[in-house]
Amino acid sequence: MEIKASARYLRISPRKLRLVAQPLRGRRVEEALSLLRFLPQRGARLLKKVVETAVANAEQRPQVEIDRLVVKNIWVDGGPVLKRLMPRAMGRVNRILKRTSHLTVVLAEQTGKLKG
Repeated sequence: MEIKASARYLRISPRKLRLVAQPLRGRRVEEALSLLRFLPQRGARLLKKVVETAVANAEQRPQVEIDRLVVKNIWVDGGPVLKRLMPRAMGRVNRILKRTSHLTVVLAEQTGKLKG
């Protein structure tokens, strides 16, 4: 059984969020949360919130064992881009792109024996 949680319109670029999300795939939930707790990146805090939300969603289902949950998949999609202008010398202008992200976390129960 799969449990999903998502966060949309996060004000962080998808590239930065993917760097934090990529090492979590396939890890046990407890291990992923402890790893996120000590990462210095800002995206780690956002990702930790979504994983905790997915665990809370799993607790609502009586047939799911929380201890056997594994991060099955994480994906980060780009959201809308805010376009801003920055004045430059001699009347020119540069465009600043403020990117947003959509984050989705899927948890699943691990079948078979748990590792570690």
